[in-house]
Amino acid sequence: MLHIFQYWPLRLITQTSLSSMCLKPVLSRPVAFARIWKSWFSSHFLLGNKNIILMGPPGAGKTIIGRIVGQKLDCPVIDIDDDVLETTWNMSVSEKLKDVGYEEFLEEEGKALLKFSASGSVISLSGSNPMHAAGMQHMKKNGIVVYLDVPTTVIMSRLKSMKVDRILGLSPGNSLKDILQFRKQFYKRWYDIRVFCGEDVAAEVVAEKVLDAVKRYQDSEMETFISTRSGRSGRSMEEDSHKYFSDVVVQGLAPDGGLFVPERGLPKFTAGEWQGLIEATYVERAEVILERCIHPADIPASKLAEIIATAYGENFSCSKIAPVRHLAGNQFLLELFHGPTASFKDFALQLMPHLFTYCIPRSCNYLILVATSGDTGSAVLDGFSRLHDTDKQRIAVMNFFPEDGVSPIQKSQMIGCQKENAWSVGVKSDFDFCQTAIKQIFTNSNFTGFLTVEYGTALAAANSINWARLLPQIVYHASAYLDLVHQGIIPFGSPVDICIPTGNFGNILAAFYAKMMGIPIRKLICASNDNNVLTDFIRTGVYDLRGRKLISTFSPAVDILKSSNLERYLHVIANEDGQLVTQLFNQLENHGHFQLQKELLEKLQQDLVAGWCSEEDCLAAIHSVYSTTGYILDTHTAVAKVVADRLQDRTCPIIISSTAHYSKFAPAILRALRIAEINQNPLSQLHLLSSYSALPPIHWGLLETLKKTGNGDHQVCAADMSVLMYHIETLIQNHFI
Repeated sequence: MLHIFQYWPLRLITQTSLSSMCLKPVLSRPVAFARIWKSWFSSHFLLGNKNIILMGPPGAGKTIIGRIVGQKLDCPVIDIDDDVLETTWNMSVSEKLKDVGYEEFLEEEGKALLKFSASGSVISLSGSNPMHAAGMQHMKKNGIVVYLDVPTTVIMSRLKSMKVDRILGLSPGNSLKDILQFRKQFYKRWYDIRVFCGEDVAAEVVAEKVLDAVKRYQDSEMETFISTRSGRSGRSMEEDSHKYFSDVVVQGLAPDGGLFVPERGLPKFTAGEWQGLIEATYVERAEVILERCIHPADIPASKLAEIIATAYGENFSCSKIAPVRHLAGNQFLLELFHGPTASFKDFALQLMPHLFTYCIPRSCNYLILVATSGDTGSAVLDGFSRLHDTDKQRIAVMNFFPEDGVSPIQKSQMIGCQKENAWSVGVKSDFDFCQTAIKQIFTNSNFTGFLTVEYGTALAAANSINWARLLPQIVYHASAYLDLVHQGIIPFGSPVDICIPTGNFGNILAAFYAKMMGIPIRKLICASNDNNVLTDFIRTGVYDLRGRKLISTFSPAVDILKSSNLERYLHVIANEDGQLVTQLFNQLENHGHFQLQKELLEKLQQDLVAGWCSEEDCLAAIHSVYSTTGYILDTHTAVAKVVADRLQDRTCPIIISSTAHYSKFAPAILRALRIAEINQNPLSQLHLLSSYSALPPIHWGLLETLKKTGNGDHQVCAADMSVLMYHIETLIQNHFI
C-alpha cells in the first residue's frame, strides 16, 4: 500500500500509520486492490475534496485524534503546529512565542494559515488558531470544522498531568481557567459540528464520534420526521410524510391530523456525556442537547448557539435560568417561572420564534395560531414580539383563549402582551374548543389554500403540537437532574422521580424524552386537578370523555380533557404503529373514548403513575407550605405537591415541576393564605402579595406588564368556527395587506 502515499509528504504519514503498514501481511493483488478501493471510496465519500478540521482547547486531544481519524480514512494528516507553523518559521512554537510576544504571535499564526491549503485531509489546529478571524475564514472555505468540546475541568486536569502550566495568553492577571473560558467564544464562532467528549474518553472512541458526526453532517436524510399516524414504513395514509426539522417547525400539524415525531427517535447520550455537562451552564447544556436533536442542514450549530444565547439571556430574571430549590425532605422544586411571562412556556417560546424565523421561506407571510388555557398565550405573544422589526412585518400571531376560563391576571397579561404583530381573542367557550378549532382550521385545505392564494399568507402553530415547542422542554428536565448531581444530592446514575402538573401532556412528555435520552428518571408522576381524565386513563387504560364536562379550577393551565401530546407518547410505546394510533384517536374523536390493550397499559404503567388533587387540597397545600417554609407555591405546583406527597415512596429524590409563578393566580393564593377581603384589581392583588415578603418574590415581568396594561382591550367572539375564521382573515388583511 505504500504507493498510495507516494505523492504525500513523508511528514504527513504518522508513525502509527507507518508501523501499522509495516506489520500488515502481503496481500494478493485482487484483495489488496479491493481493500485499497474500499479505503479510497470510504474516505472520498466522507471527505471528497473537503478537509476535516479538528478544533479545540489545548489538551483536547486534537493531534492524536486526528491521527486516528486519518488512519481510519487512509488520508493525509496535518498538524498545524508541527507540519505548518514550525516548518514555516523554522523554529518551535514556544521559541516563536518567546521571540515575538502574544499579540504578534497570533498575527503570525494567522498569516501562516492564510498561506496554507490542503484537500481531503484531516487537519489538527492549534488551540489559538480560531482567534485569528481571517485565517479561520480561509480554513473553513474547504473544510468541516469539528469542535472537540471537552469540559474545562477535564482539560485542566490533563494539562496538569502533562505538566503544562501556561498556554498562549496566560498572564499573572489571568488564570488558566479564565483563558480556557475566554477561548470558548472563538471555538463557538467557527465550528460546524460539536463533538462533546464528556469525561475522560479514549481517543479511539472520540475518533469514532468525529467520523459519526461528519457522516451525520453530510447526510440530512438521517433525520427525518413522520406523523404519529403514519404506517410503519413512514408513509402516511394521505401522502409521504417524511419531513425535515425546518418543515415540521413551519407546518406544526401533520397533514393527516397526526403529530410530527423523529423517524429514528431521539439521540441517546452516554453516561460520560451527561457527566460532562454537570459543570456546564444552562445555556451550554441547551447547546449540546439541541445540536444533537436539530440537524445542521436545518439550522447550523453556530447559528443555533446564537439563538439559544438570545433566548436565555437578559429576559430571564435568574442567571441559572431553571434553578432547582430544595423544598422539604426528599422534594425539590424545579423553578420554571423566571422567564418574562412567569411560566414554563417561556422556555420554548423565547426560543421557538427564532427557530421559526430562521426556517421559513422569505417569500411568504405567516400567521401563528395559538390556543391557550392560560400561560401559552402570553408566552407566544411575548416571544414573537421580540423578533426584529423586519421579521414582525411578515410574521403575526393570533391567540385564542377561553374568555371565562383563565385567571384575571392571565387575561390582563395576554392583553398587555399584545403588540403590533400579536393579538388576543377571547372565545366564549373552553380550551378544548379552542384547540380543536385550530386543528380543524389547519386541516381545512380550502380555507388555508384561500389564504395562501388570496393573501400570500400561510398558517402555522405555536402550541405544543409543534415539535419545536417540545424540544426546549427536554433541556430543563435534564438540567434539573444534573443540578442535583452538581449539588451533591445524588451521584450520577442514581434515579429520581419527577412530578408534573399535567394537562396537554407536553411537559411530562418532554421528561419522558429526557429519560429516553439517558437521564436516570425512574417514574413520571402525572398530577391532575378535578379534570382528572389522565389520572383515570393511566390507572385503567381507558380514555373516556363521555359524560365529562370541563371544570374550571384554580389551576387553569391543566383544565384540559383532550391531551394532544398523549398521541406522541402512545406512538412510542406502540412501537411506532401509526395505524393503531390513528385507530385510537379516530375512536376518541368519533365515539368519545378508547381503551388500550393490556400489554400497552403495562408498558405505560412502567413509566407513569398518576393522581389528582381537589380544589380544597390545592389551597391547603399552599397554606401549609407557606406556613412551614415561607415559600409560596402557585396553584399548579400545589396540585403536583399534593399528588407527590401521596404517590412518592421516599426512596429517591422527587423533582416537582413548578410551572408558573404564584403571582399569576393571586386571588386563589390570597384565598389560600386566608385573606378575608380581596380587591378585584389584579395590580392591587400583586401589591398585597408583595407585602408578605415571601419566597420567591413577586415576578418583575408580570408586575411591569400589568402596570402597562391599564385599560387595554381585546376582541371577544362566539364559539363558532366561521367566526374564528373571519377573525383570522381580518387580521391578515389588516397586518399584511
